[in-house]
Amino acid sequence: MNDIFEKGKILTLEALVDYSEGGIVSKQILKSSAGNITLFSFDKGQGLSEHTAPFDAMVQILDGKAEIRIGGTPFLLGQGETIIMPANITHALSAVERFKMLLTMIRG
Repeated sequence: MNDIFEKGKILTLEALVDYSEGGIVSKQILKSSAGNITLFSFDKGQGLSEHTAPFDAMVQILDGKAEIRIGGTPFLLGQGETIIMPANITHALSAVERFKMLLTMIRG
């Protein structure tokens, strides 16, 4: 288990990951055999190419706007919105404007 973030304290997730000009930043909050929770920031124009994962994954947008494609269908998400990407279905992410997200993956 990753102990970078102190347990039993209030966390402001958006403040825990900075933007990197022209880049992507990730910080793992928790990791266990059950799954993981990771913070990401994407600069405008950055993204993750189409791929699949063997588990469902929930994306929560903390700041900015992202286009998330699931099975070829685009979804535009903004701050405060959430989407679940189903296991074994192709998905991709693209920063319409720079954005921060929380990714939660639970192994089945």
